[in-house]
Amino acid sequence: MPGSASGGAPGDRSTADLFSPVSVGRISEVIVEQMRLLIREGKLVPGDRLPSERSLCERFGVSRVTVREALRVLEASGLVEIRVGARGGAFVTKPSSERVGEGLAELMTLAPMTASDVTEARMAFELGILPLVVERATEEDIADLRALVEQGLSALETGSYTMAMSAAFHVRVASSTHNPAIEMLVQSFHGPMLMSLQQAQVAAPLMGPRGAHEHFELVEAIEQRDAERARAIMSRHLQRTADRLAENPASGLADLGGGQ
Repeated sequence: MPGSASGGAPGDRSTADLFSPVSVGRISEVIVEQMRLLIREGKLVPGDRLPSERSLCERFGVSRVTVREALRVLEASGLVEIRVGARGGAFVTKPSSERVGEGLAELMTLAPMTASDVTEARMAFELGILPLVVERATEEDIADLRALVEQGLSALETGSYTMAMSAAFHVRVASSTHNPAIEMLVQSFHGPMLMSLQQAQVAAPLMGPRGAHEHFELVEAIEQRDAERARAIMSRHLQRTADRLAENPASGLADLGGGQ
């Protein structure tokens, strides 16, 4: 790769020659953007160890405080992992869908949207991915979904069922598409989805039990590779939530607060 030594394990690659001095704007932000660009271009890959703080200071022409600030931003973004110890340092990593989803969910929660908006989006999204779920769900996926259903039904018997259980089930359904872009999108939607479910539960307390039994029916349809039946179940499932929210409109999601 350009500007890097060849050979050796990814963690042993030389990355020192990839960086150039910066001198404009907020310097730490410029460093962050330079590193993000190197990652996008594939010049820095997961496993690469960045040069030491001292070396980065020299190459960027900035203070150690500035370098540390940039590394903290990269770490918070999930692009860099800071390790301590003799073999420690800053290593390029791959951001997980959960990490990316957390940031997107926070932005969505702060946006001026209602629980009804979220449910309408869910109807378009979750119904749209069902054909892929039915086609691609593995035995492991179906076993996981069944375990979540059983957990939910057991919780109903003890009166401990929560909307977090429902949200977790829907996230696991989406992951059964085995499409990382879809999985990342649904992770970003997890927080708003949970809060919209909680609002619907306040409006109609019996929705939880009915929804949990529909989860059981949906897994049956997925296992039988019956896309039409799966779509009918999911459509009924989501439409009931939409109807309850329409009957009991509320302000933005931020007013619901909380999370799981």
